[in-house]
Amino acid sequence: MGFSKLGFILATLGSSIGLGHIWRFPYMAGEHGGGAFVLLYLVLTLTLGVAMLLADMLIGNLGRKDVVSCYKHLNTKHKKLWGFSAFFLLGGPIILSFYTVVLGWVLFYLVKVSFALPSTLEASKTLFSHLSSVDLFWQIMGFSVWLWLTVWIVSRGIKEGIEKLSLWLMPLLFLVFIGLLFYAMNMSSFSQGWHYMFDFKTSKITLKVLMDALGQMFFSLSLGVGTITTYAAFTKSNENLLGSSLWVVLPGIAISLIAGLMIFTFIFKFNGTPSQGVGLVFISLPLVFHQMGLAGSVVAVFFFLALIFAGITSTVSLLEPTVLYLTSHFKYSRTKACVLVGGLTYLLGLLVILSTHKDYSHALTFWGRNVFDWADFSTSAVLMPLGGLFSLIFLGYFMDKKRIYKSSKRFLSRLGFSFWFFGVRFVAPVAVLLILILQFKKNA
Repeated sequence: MGFSKLGFILATLGSSIGLGHIWRFPYMAGEHGGGAFVLLYLVLTLTLGVAMLLADMLIGNLGRKDVVSCYKHLNTKHKKLWGFSAFFLLGGPIILSFYTVVLGWVLFYLVKVSFALPSTLEASKTLFSHLSSVDLFWQIMGFSVWLWLTVWIVSRGIKEGIEKLSLWLMPLLFLVFIGLLFYAMNMSSFSQGWHYMFDFKTSKITLKVLMDALGQMFFSLSLGVGTITTYAAFTKSNENLLGSSLWVVLPGIAISLIAGLMIFTFIFKFNGTPSQGVGLVFISLPLVFHQMGLAGSVVAVFFFLALIFAGITSTVSLLEPTVLYLTSHFKYSRTKACVLVGGLTYLLGLLVILSTHKDYSHALTFWGRNVFDWADFSTSAVLMPLGGLFSLIFLGYFMDKKRIYKSSKRFLSRLGFSFWFFGVRFVAPVAVLLILILQFKKNA
């Protein structure tokens, strides 16, 4: 069974609005001084992001199969070549391996920290450091809970598993975040947070900021790992894909900006530092919540619940493309495919956890990055951009242009199609390829 119209939008929205928007976006903006990173992210998302999202949706909507079969069905002349697209499906389980680790941290803060918030910056840093580099029990327990819950949800299928989850959690997520935004707007530091986010200083735009903004775009829109194509394969053939794309991009941007405004407002209110890296949410915010008194504990509970709502709707989308591939090509049952991919992801996740532990990190660090860092880098900086580039080249150069135009007539005018198709064939691939080349030269 496929998605309903609302179910598709919410499920796709859920795949993109996860920790990437709420955890990753604020700390990336904090590391890059706010405005410059935000500007580049907005420009890239509203141009390249929309064009690539629409391309992935169209491939899935026309192919109506798993990702690899979509490519083979839509271009029968190069079937062996399109088989290589299975390589990009690895990105989902790799992201899932560290994504569920971070969700485990969120569970720890929700259960153990919300009503026992640290009172000093040193205490907050010590708490997070102990969790991420010493406390194996909580890390493994939290990680295990979210990974196997994800496996169970995906095993139930599209209609009973993924769509039901999204229909419940996405509206709750928006309600929690709108409430937190109104709370932040009544603080004196809101204007400071606003200026930090939206004062665009061109002097801070560097190659690194550009590369990280591109990586954030792929991460936040779930591009390049087969999620969008897979979900679109379960939509109706007459779906308005441009409308669906905008319903994914615009609320996603809104959640990112709300998260940034809210977090930086809280941090500036109590003289915190915005550049705390991955620990921004886990080091600075608990200290801020503590200084709010009892209200801070209540806000903390809602904030970490919102993180969990956002995270779990994304984890299911990271597992589904690989599961659908295994059920289609190897005739595995859905349950068997889920357990197989879940089991392999679990083993990688254990390595991710051990690589941050003080007793094992030295053995699991290679060329200056531990397994956690390599999992993040290999997906956001390599697999996702390459996967996105692959789909652009496929749609732009190997699919029948007449068929693409005929399918897009219901949501694009002739002029709109010309602009979009030109972007898919020339602008987006060149931009992605150029940034990838510069990135590899920088890291060589």
